[in-house]
Amino acid sequence: MKAASPALMGLPPLVSSGTRLLILGSFPGVASLAAQQYYGHPQNHFWKILQAIWPASPDNIRTSSYQIRSEWLLSKGLGVWDVYAACEREGSLDSNIRNAVVNDFAGLLQMCPQLEAIAHNGGESFKHSKHTLLLGLPVYKLPSTSPANASWSFERKLAAWREVFEKHGLV
Repeated sequence: MKAASPALMGLPPLVSSGTRLLILGSFPGVASLAAQQYYGHPQNHFWKILQAIWPASPDNIRTSSYQIRSEWLLSKGLGVWDVYAACEREGSLDSNIRNAVVNDFAGLLQMCPQLEAIAHNGGESFKHSKHTLLLGLPVYKLPSTSPANASWSFERKLAAWREVFEKHGLV
């Protein structure tokens, strides 16, 4: 019998009182947990998509410090969090997530009084849209920025993400 994976704890929300659009992933991968930063895997398209949406971004935003990247996305009205607060998982694949604990979204509107929409980054996150729909805001399913989502080209991912950003005045 295989031993249970140790419980992993997620990252705190990266939001501000000015957050208008919240991106919800599923749970940080191994590289992100090790670095204690959202989308820390160098092959994840998250930061590359943001840089393409906001081309006037600081040079080399993907290689800037995490603090600079975080302040930059918050200044644009974007926030980041995950649907799972904790889980058990071997590796980084969402399909390996077990015994997940969903984050408490009840206080989200107090933390983010300007929040106008939530976008789920991928299918695993979107499985929990029933929780985010309770907030009474528009909820979107975006293609995952994970390198495991090879069925979507970068250009196709970018177009889908840009459409949601445009709907909410972030572009």
